[in-house]
Amino acid sequence: MDKLICYRTLIQRLLSEVAALVNRQPTPGVETLCVFDQERDQYLLLKTGWSQSRWVRAVTLFLRLRDGKVWVEEDWTEEGIATELVKAGVPREDIVLAFHPPQVRPLTEFAVP
Repeated sequence: MDKLICYRTLIQRLLSEVAALVNRQPTPGVETLCVFDQERDQYLLLKTGWSQSRWVRAVTLFLRLRDGKVWVEEDWTEEGIATELVKAGVPREDIVLAFHPPQVRPLTEFAVP
């Protein structure tokens, strides 16, 4: 199977699993949503809704497929989605921690585009 197809499938599965975990202890009035844009290879896990008279909107995870690599744009998970990607077989050189400044990325164990 094509690498990008595998990455798309994996990202969707991982985000769905994280959403299921979050929904085990839901915040009343707040939804956890998975948004999958396969045409543009952009994938989001976000929270939205009302909690105690406050509007909640937060991106938990934002991943993109770009230049054959998984770009982690935003990650507010405890373990880190990159760790889960590696456990699932994605090589570290195919994962870009885009939330780090370009000059910091060479200091990580992941790809430097």
